[in-house]
Amino acid sequence: MPSKRDYYDILGVPKGSSADDIKSAYRQKAKECHPDLNPDDPGAVQKMQEVNEAFEVLSDDQKKARYDQFGHAGVDPQAGGFPGGGFGGFGEDIDLSDILGSFFSGGGGFGGSARQNPMGPRRGEDVQVRVTLSFVEAAKGCKKSVSYRRVESCVDCSGTGAAKGTNVNTCSQCGGRGAIVVTKSMLGMNMRSEQPCPSCRGRGKTIEKPCNTCKGNGNIQKGVTTEVDIPAGIDDRQVMSVRGGGNAGVNGGPPGSLRVVVLVKPDDFFERDGFNIWCEFPVSYATAALGGKAQVPTIDGKAAFDIPAGTQPGKVFSLKGKGIQVLNGRGRGDQFVRISIAVPESLNSKQKELLRAFESTFRGGSAQEKSGFFGKKK
Repeated sequence: MPSKRDYYDILGVPKGSSADDIKSAYRQKAKECHPDLNPDDPGAVQKMQEVNEAFEVLSDDQKKARYDQFGHAGVDPQAGGFPGGGFGGFGEDIDLSDILGSFFSGGGGFGGSARQNPMGPRRGEDVQVRVTLSFVEAAKGCKKSVSYRRVESCVDCSGTGAAKGTNVNTCSQCGGRGAIVVTKSMLGMNMRSEQPCPSCRGRGKTIEKPCNTCKGNGNIQKGVTTEVDIPAGIDDRQVMSVRGGGNAGVNGGPPGSLRVVVLVKPDDFFERDGFNIWCEFPVSYATAALGGKAQVPTIDGKAAFDIPAGTQPGKVFSLKGKGIQVLNGRGRGDQFVRISIAVPESLNSKQKELLRAFESTFRGGSAQEKSGFFGKKK
């Protein structure tokens, strides 16, 4: 027969822990090991038995003192009140809601304090839509119409769910709580838990005659179209929130928000880098060699700048303040222009002759040799 594990190791607390620390550790282990929360774990029952046995000893000052002095020999599990090796041994029913209330906080159905008042106001749920923008629309901001479906309060019954002239009553079975306490016997232990009231379906109220329009729900699904202001500088995959654009609230609660997911289409010329813009601008060989003026596209239109004589491929020029507006802030980024040389794909005989004549003017070899290109490579 395998030896028993140390009770302190089972609860995960050091020897000499306070009663509060032991109780807190027990509640945590109960959440992790309880069979109701681990239906696929065949060893959950055994683990829970170990946890309860450890807690039963360490939570009793006299038994804890004997265990600290003599170990397992100082406490007799059979005499300690573990009926049938189950989850009992405490001389009372276990309230599953008390153990698991915090684990299911926010609507899990356990614990009185964690459960929302079904008659109280609740905020409506958010609704999400997507909108696709061009590069320039995202950079400069725009207005977009979006269509979606949301829950709205029924105008015929003002959201009560009851037909006009009829009453909404507090549920007699749950007393307006929206939940009832259910007791189940499991492995020699009575487990108490809360479940939604079957009479009012968790609403805490009953309706004499349902509204014909909403069928007693108090709300309806409706398609809406609204115009959304997209701020300048928004980026791909960012989400903006429109307050009040979501589903209607419950029992007079505020509506949820409309969450707009922004998708920005790639641009053939511009590339975004934070709030800066990059682009590649092709110029002719003659312009790069002799210099000249160029008109470069920006998100505000074309901008003129000078190309110095002898400009090399890959040279980068900066256009201050021609980038993207800082989102919800002041100032703009810059636009960086990377120069490339536009090489003709086809030449006529006259053009070829002129280029050969030009190349021959570089005495001592080709233009690459004259510039020391091959020497640099070495």
